[in-house]
Amino acid sequence: MANDILNGQEEIDLLKLIQALWKKVWIVIAAAILGGIIFLTYTIFLVAPQYTTNALLYVNNAVTVGNAKISISSSDIYASNSLVSTFSVILKSRKTLEAVIDEGQFNLTYEQLVDKVKGSAEGDTSVFKITVTDTDRERAANIANTIVEVMTENIADIVEGSSVKVVDFAVVPTKASSPSFFKNTAIGMIIGFVLACGIIILRTLMDSTIRDEEFLLDKYKNIPVLATIPDLSQDTQGGYYGYGKAYARSYAHANDKARKAARERQEQERMERREQNNRSGEHVAEMQGESPFVNSDSNGEG
Repeated sequence: MANDILNGQEEIDLLKLIQALWKKVWIVIAAAILGGIIFLTYTIFLVAPQYTTNALLYVNNAVTVGNAKISISSSDIYASNSLVSTFSVILKSRKTLEAVIDEGQFNLTYEQLVDKVKGSAEGDTSVFKITVTDTDRERAANIANTIVEVMTENIADIVEGSSVKVVDFAVVPTKASSPSFFKNTAIGMIIGFVLACGIIILRTLMDSTIRDEEFLLDKYKNIPVLATIPDLSQDTQGGYYGYGKAYARSYAHANDKARKAARERQEQERMERREQNNRSGEHVAEMQGESPFVNSDSNGEG
């Protein structure tokens, strides 16, 4: 342990950290609630609601030549599924989206529109789903339907031997798809909780203040405590760190005991001196009674 102290290494007491968190549990709860309120307020007043709508297209691998409909191959059904991935790339191409902007007369750039559009397969089927998200619910539906028109007209020119059919047009969404008030509030509460716990734990680990004898005994178990100096400040409420009155009461009690013990020692010393003086007087009297000079004087007087 002494080597650890010299090297600046300290053990982390998990129980001590838990106790520190428990003592400040009201701060943790307040921070979690405050974080939730902040995130909820931010979501309500500063985050614009987003509206999402979908359109569905069916991708097939048949082409029409004149009046005859020619199927490429019944064994190549999987090919239509692979075309869905190809359509996702074509959907976000500059040529397609710029054609959508011109067709719908949208006041958007290609960079703005490409972030609003997403294409994906509907499960393991040959259905291609176009998803559009926008802050304007009506514009979201218009963009999705314009994309449907552009792709159905031009896809055969881009991918030979394939065609698409409209399964479902986009409709105007009735409610916002994001943000989620519950989700953002929960995230805020978690962030507040984590921050409060982190600050409390950090302050506990960095706190090197020696408050009592037990702190030294727990931290430096192999080093004896030679003495303790109590904080006797009583001019402020509780003294330093709130221990002033406790130490003052402890010191006053110890001082009374010390004075009582001192009086008892003084009384005992006086009794011992009195007893010693009495014994000394008796010893002198015995010596005088046995002295010949005292006897001769007594005979001469007789």
